[in-house]
Amino acid sequence: MAQKIMIEPVTRIEGHAKVGIYIDDAGKVERAIFHVNEFRGFEKFCEGRMFFEMPLITERICGICPVSHHLVSAKACDQIVGVEPPRPASLLRELMHMGQIIQSHSMHVFELGGPDLLLGFDCDPAVRNVVGLYGANPELTVKAIKLRKYGQQIIARLGGRRIHPTFAVPGGVNAALKPADREAMLAELDEMLGYVQDGLAVMRDWVEANGEDLAKFGVFPTGYLGMVDQDNAVQLYDGDIRLVDQGRQELEHFDGRKYLDYISEHVEPWTYLKFPYYKKLGWPDGVYRVGPLGRLNAAQKMATSLAQQEYERFQALRGGEVIEGTLYYHYARLIEDLYAVEHTRELLEDPDILSTDIQINRPVTNFEGVGVIEAPRGTLWHHYQVDENGMLTKVNLIVATGNNNFAMSKAVDSVAKTYIDGNNVTEGALNRVEAAIRAYDPCLSCSTHAIGQMPLELIVYDRSGNELKRIVRG
Repeated sequence: MAQKIMIEPVTRIEGHAKVGIYIDDAGKVERAIFHVNEFRGFEKFCEGRMFFEMPLITERICGICPVSHHLVSAKACDQIVGVEPPRPASLLRELMHMGQIIQSHSMHVFELGGPDLLLGFDCDPAVRNVVGLYGANPELTVKAIKLRKYGQQIIARLGGRRIHPTFAVPGGVNAALKPADREAMLAELDEMLGYVQDGLAVMRDWVEANGEDLAKFGVFPTGYLGMVDQDNAVQLYDGDIRLVDQGRQELEHFDGRKYLDYISEHVEPWTYLKFPYYKKLGWPDGVYRVGPLGRLNAAQKMATSLAQQEYERFQALRGGEVIEGTLYYHYARLIEDLYAVEHTRELLEDPDILSTDIQINRPVTNFEGVGVIEAPRGTLWHHYQVDENGMLTKVNLIVATGNNNFAMSKAVDSVAKTYIDGNNVTEGALNRVEAAIRAYDPCLSCSTHAIGQMPLELIVYDRSGNELKRIVRG
């Protein structure tokens, strides 16, 4: 008998979503749909604010990745005032960004995605969480918590607090790094490096033991997009954008500030989350993935030595060919975690990191500014237009999770069709569908924005359940 199964809410993600699974008379999944049922008109209500307020306003989009919005907003504001921040300011911004990468990646791998991998997709859901993970492997869990704490402390030492910092401003930053804070961060680095390497060892063992799932869990072709330096190594704070096709052949290498020349967005009626795609190939041929797997496929190397060694192991899994499996996001995330810890050392050891030359103040020079950064979840754009007084007239945000919307939707459908038997629906099979979403570490609060009215349907019933009136808007 045909049936519909709803997974609501999807758990261990940031934001609100549900999945609808449609099963035919034979018990086969016809389709599964990823619904983002959260609406936030952030772009619209920013209009009328002053541009220099945006680094503090936009970071309130999210409590998980506020630093990414804080920094990319400041980068957009730099263009409005027409300055390149002093080098020490850019180093300090990047240092804060490494703190964000470390805390976010470490939390996701071990606390959000980790219970599925290390305890098993079919584990009792009462146990399949961070508490259960601690019971199974307390040493690894404590290391993961300390690693996340280290990333949060980097943010706090620079921005005054771990969440929603006050640090980046148009033209630079508002405070220099204290020598004592620099020494404190350096003192813990070797320990943190060891923790990431321990996590990678566990991940390599998991990959070796779970080849069957890796080969069929959300495996499908897309393009891949991410930020790179001049040598096509992964970059997370500043660089060009590289887009490759499903065979890792370069399609575009462009200045991310010119994103509108390359990226457009598609809309579907069953979700508030839009679908970005590569203009030249059109919808849906131009879809791509971002985030850790997207970046490692789009790039050709890592920029630090230990991360490069791990990257080579990762690429050897497919002989250098594109890696398409959704579950590989977790492995890629840890490789970036390792890079972030290594690069934190490079930044802290730079002689300019303690400089007080940290800000250039200028009035409005340009009426438009675009910032781009690699948030933990992928490529993030902030685009502001202002009037002569610096008041915002238009705001456009393309958020990392939005860039992955097609991939999450495709993964949900693929995993449901692979693992769900409509004649015997198990909790573990449904959890695999959720895990397909969790692998992308979505931040749905960040990504659901729209211009105009929110569709609304109001139906009034009498006591007997008869419809009296229906009002539809949008």
